[in-house]
Amino acid sequence: MSAATTTLVPFEDVLATYDPALGLEVHVELNSATKMFCGCPTEFGADPNTQVCPTCLGLPGAMPAVNRKAVESAIRIGLALNCEIAEWCRFARKNYFYPDMPKNFQTSQYDEPIAFEGWMDVTVPTEDGEVETYRVEIERAHMEEDTGKSLHVGTSGRIHGADYSLVDYNRAGIPLIEIVTKPIVGAGARAPEVAKAYVAQLRDLIVALGVSDARMDQGSIRADVNLSLAPKGSGVLGTRTETKNVNSLRSVERAVRHEMQRHAAILGGGGSILQETRHWHEDTGVTTSGREKSDAEDYRYFPEPDLVPVAPSREWVEELRGTLPENPTQRRARLQAEWGYSDLEMRDTVGAGALTLVEETIAAGTSPAAARKWWLSELARRANDAGVELPALGVTPTQVAAVQALVEGGSINDKLARQVFDGLIAGEGTPEEVVEKRGLAIVSDEGALSEAVDDAIAANPDVAAKIRDGKVAAAGALIGAVMKQMRGQADAGRVRELILEKLGS
Repeated sequence: MSAATTTLVPFEDVLATYDPALGLEVHVELNSATKMFCGCPTEFGADPNTQVCPTCLGLPGAMPAVNRKAVESAIRIGLALNCEIAEWCRFARKNYFYPDMPKNFQTSQYDEPIAFEGWMDVTVPTEDGEVETYRVEIERAHMEEDTGKSLHVGTSGRIHGADYSLVDYNRAGIPLIEIVTKPIVGAGARAPEVAKAYVAQLRDLIVALGVSDARMDQGSIRADVNLSLAPKGSGVLGTRTETKNVNSLRSVERAVRHEMQRHAAILGGGGSILQETRHWHEDTGVTTSGREKSDAEDYRYFPEPDLVPVAPSREWVEELRGTLPENPTQRRARLQAEWGYSDLEMRDTVGAGALTLVEETIAAGTSPAAARKWWLSELARRANDAGVELPALGVTPTQVAAVQALVEGGSINDKLARQVFDGLIAGEGTPEEVVEKRGLAIVSDEGALSEAVDDAIAANPDVAAKIRDGKVAAAGALIGAVMKQMRGQADAGRVRELILEKLGS
């Protein structure tokens, strides 16, 4: 049955009959200045085929040399994933033809990876606000080079139906680390969420290590999702499919769920699963067949004759271990406890990409509640409207702390603070300079406040009468009138006091 004709089995029915098994292969582009085996630059977005040389184009006689920085990054990733680091490993040639493979083979690692036998604990939130922890075992993390990029010109953007295809080799040879899990079993209904959480936590770890920007939207981190089903309770692994190059966390979860339902439909109808690669379609939320999946022997691996083995000394490995940052999951737990955030507040902070910004704002003297308020409400909204990440707004944690200090000192209020942020984004100087240039300081002149209160009372005699009769809550209307007259630059608390004094309440 094709993707178009397969009727998916309801998710709950899948779980009643089958046990899912996951496998995730995550490719991480390293942020080294040059490629894996040559000196070509790796800058993203350069004009097509301008960052190439005889080595990464596979021209006759060109000789590769290993990028030491890439090896260092690979070791640090392996250590952060609790892996063993090989004392001796080597590269191999993985032979297959593809238009964006200029050499017709990929220089990778096969049976001797740089890192192996690791693990990472993944936490998944539950409906009752608690978390469940799943240990994801890492089979290997190995070094390899990226391929080029094919561009299929036409209405579909895919090779089928394209008018013609172009190939950009700028990406060919960029250092990659491929992190491969062992089969993840026992997740059951949580399998899609576990897959998403694993990729999310792995991305956070990669960013914390500083070895890649891990931008899924730019392809610097890509996930291949392997999924199989087996009869419930059988304890075996079914035939797997591999959904290639899933490029968002949401899509990882959706792809797992879809493949579970599709596999169940085929198996329930008496069919068998074809071991193949599949393509994920973000717009329709389905996968379609790619090519039959090759086994390792089909790639005719053999040791790369032009590269010497890599043998990192134990002293170097231990030196790199000392450079590892705090584990992102442990860091979040520590900060949440220090700040007193609820699980939901912490998830929102992390989800907005504001964790470090909030941390630095608190370090600058702001309370956790105030730091979260500004970054997750006012500034997150502006970033969303502009279609950029929070750091790209140009507002710093030090400036946010200064704005909050002006609020707490009575110089401005929250409403005026929003106008201060307008000035900061526009590059008008420090918060104090923006307040002065825009005339935003709160009016503290008792005479001016008293006159504005008198005007509001005179203009609203019915409201004033209610206040005189003891209905103090009605003062809100007069406060609003005064604030409007003074362009929001009055001390609302002092205005309320004056109103009640003047009306004898």
